[in-house]
Amino acid sequence: MTTTSPPPKDGQNSPQQLPITTSTTASINAKTPKKLTLIPLIFLIYFEVAGGPYGEEPAVQAAGPLLAILGFLIFPFVWSIPEALITAELSTAYPGNGGFVIWADRAFGPFFGSLMGTWKFLSGVINIAAFPALGIDYLKKIFPIFSSGLPRQLAILVSTLLLSFLNYTGLSIVGYAAVALGLISLAPFIIMSLIAIPQIHPHRWISLGQKGVKKDWNLFFNTLFWNLNFWDNVSTMAGEVDNPQKTFPLALLCAVIFTCLGYIIPLVAVTGAISVDQSLWDTGFMADAAQMISGKWLKIWIEIGAVLSAIGLFEAQLSSSAYQVEGMAEIGFLPKFFKVRSKWFNTPWLGILLSTAVSLGVSYLSYTDIISLANFLYSLGMLLEFLSFVWLRRKFPTMKRPYRVPLRLPALVVMCLVPSGFLVFIMAIATKTVYLIGGLMTVGGIAWFFLMKLCKSKKWLKFSDGYAEEED
Repeated sequence: MTTTSPPPKDGQNSPQQLPITTSTTASINAKTPKKLTLIPLIFLIYFEVAGGPYGEEPAVQAAGPLLAILGFLIFPFVWSIPEALITAELSTAYPGNGGFVIWADRAFGPFFGSLMGTWKFLSGVINIAAFPALGIDYLKKIFPIFSSGLPRQLAILVSTLLLSFLNYTGLSIVGYAAVALGLISLAPFIIMSLIAIPQIHPHRWISLGQKGVKKDWNLFFNTLFWNLNFWDNVSTMAGEVDNPQKTFPLALLCAVIFTCLGYIIPLVAVTGAISVDQSLWDTGFMADAAQMISGKWLKIWIEIGAVLSAIGLFEAQLSSSAYQVEGMAEIGFLPKFFKVRSKWFNTPWLGILLSTAVSLGVSYLSYTDIISLANFLYSLGMLLEFLSFVWLRRKFPTMKRPYRVPLRLPALVVMCLVPSGFLVFIMAIATKTVYLIGGLMTVGGIAWFFLMKLCKSKKWLKFSDGYAEEED
């Protein structure tokens, strides 16, 4: 394996910009004639984050139309844009499949790199578990048999296994499927928003909700956060992208615009066009709203679109989790056998299998618990990511960065402090169950790091030669 010497540890400027994974990934992908290009990457990022306005409804239920609209207008500036900017800079500076694991390791060393990997991997695969349930919540409106019991459980199991197999067939297939799924699933919302224009009464937008209905801030902020986070997940596939130094920043910019418009336009249209009991704004209500605005034909289209959107979300996030596992093996955080790829499709099948197994293990938790737990673990990882970003700027100020956030260090600190404050708030409003499970998973991640370190020292398992090992 070709290696790249690690940056010096004494804080001096580093002439290196690429981690060890660059050459490694290139050799692994030598058999692959095509990598991800701009358009498939835009839609993969879109599905990493959103997939359409399927799931924004609880924000209205929790706090009323006005706060829901303001939330989806303001939150992208507080959260989405800073996270996307950080992802663009660090993914182009370190374009390997380790993604954020590389960033934390380069900033603070192997322990924090491993802990970042634990938090982000678990939050990702837990998040994946929500998508089959989300799709079935819409599908049950057409087929009530999937509402509960054994049929629902079997639907979750079968859909998870089938979608995982699709992921196994190749990232290029997943990328182009994301383009088709994105266009088909968004089309009914565009049509609904246009039809709704004559029915809109602007005074409905300023409603703070029904009198006597207590605001559910936990649900409100978790809904906003869950619908607008995970921008950095795509960094774990940087080694699979054609010319990532140029493609990543443009793809992230397009995806941010695409995502924000996809949320706010249907929300403004529906809240202005109809007035219903606030409790009805549950997941899946957009389909009922479409019937009220236009007719049953549009409701059915949105329900089908929701299932297609859930497929896109599942595929995109399963890909990022699977390639994270491979990337961590490339740089020595996981045993070498985790790098194994399919001989037929050149995909990291062991990473896909591991991600699917963990996802299935938590798929029968309640939808709210899944979202809250994924958000909690993701928040821990993002706090470390913001620290890593700022510290890498300070540690290696002259390192070549193909894309550079055009701010000086003090302004970058401010840019990161605002979303960090929100992360602390998200963790503070978590339930005791989330604290317990999240805490146990963190302890497990720490134990895993020392176990891997012991396996290296005793040579019980084979590990790749990477800078993670050299810096131990």
